[in-house]
Amino acid sequence: MQNLKDLENQTIFLLREVYFEFKKPAMLWSMGKDSTSLVWMAKKAFLGEVPFPVIHIDTGYKFPEMYSYRDKYSKEWGLDLKIADNKKAKAKDIGPNTGNKLDCCGLLKTQALRDFVKKEGYDALILAIRRDEHGIRAKERYFSPRDKDFKWDYKNQPLEIWDQHQKLQENQDHMRVHPILHWRELDIWEYIQQEGIPINEMYFSKNGKRYRSLGCQPCTNTIDSNASTVEEIVEELKTTKLAEREGRAQDKESSFTMQKLRALGYM
Repeated sequence: MQNLKDLENQTIFLLREVYFEFKKPAMLWSMGKDSTSLVWMAKKAFLGEVPFPVIHIDTGYKFPEMYSYRDKYSKEWGLDLKIADNKKAKAKDIGPNTGNKLDCCGLLKTQALRDFVKKEGYDALILAIRRDEHGIRAKERYFSPRDKDFKWDYKNQPLEIWDQHQKLQENQDHMRVHPILHWRELDIWEYIQQEGIPINEMYFSKNGKRYRSLGCQPCTNTIDSNASTVEEIVEELKTTKLAEREGRAQDKESSFTMQKLRALGYM
C-alpha cells in the first residue's frame, strides 16, 4: 500500500503534466474534502500558487456553509475563482425536488459546465474523483477524453501504461484529468490530518450527525456519527461499514443511472 508521500508525489506529477501538456486547463472545486485536498496539492506543486482557474459549478442549491467556505478560502489562497451556472435552467422548475436526477444534474451541473467550457475554451478539466468513491468512477482513467458532444465513451478508453497518457485527439473536445484517482477516502482524511488542511465544518459531528459527502441541499443527508475532529473521522473510517456516499440521493439509485449521467458529461 502506498504511503501518503507516494500518493502526493503521483498527484503532483499528474498536475504538472496537465500544466505542461495543455494550453488552457482548469480545475473544478466543489469545496468538498477531495477537491480541497487537490487544490492544496496544486499549491504545493506550483510553489504556493494554483496557475490555472478554479471553477465552482453553482447549482443554486448548495449549503450556505459551502458558499462561505468558498469565498473565504478562494480569497485567502489567491485562487482565480470562476463560477459556472445555468441561469436559464434555474429560472425553470428544475431541481433536486423534482425527483428527476438526470434533469437536475444534467442541466444544473453538466450543462452549466459544458456551456462554461465552450465559452472559456478550456482543453483540460482537473477533477477530484477517486476510484473507490463509486463503482462507475472505478472505470475511469487518469486522462479521460470527452468528445465534441461532451460525452464519455466508457467502453473505449485509452490504455495507460508506464505513466504514458493519451493526448487530445482532433475529434475530442477536452480531457478530464483525475489526479487523485488512486487515493482512498481514508487516505484523503489522513492527508488532511497530516497537512492541517482547513475543511468545511459540515464534515464534523453536531448532535450525533455529520455530513460525510457534500452536495446540493435537497439530495444530501447527514449520517449518524460522533466524529467531531479530523482525528476522530480517521478512526471512524477504519471501522465503518457504510458507503461513503450513503447520504447522496443519486448514489442510492441504480449504477445504470450514475453511468448514464457520467456518459453524458457528469462529474
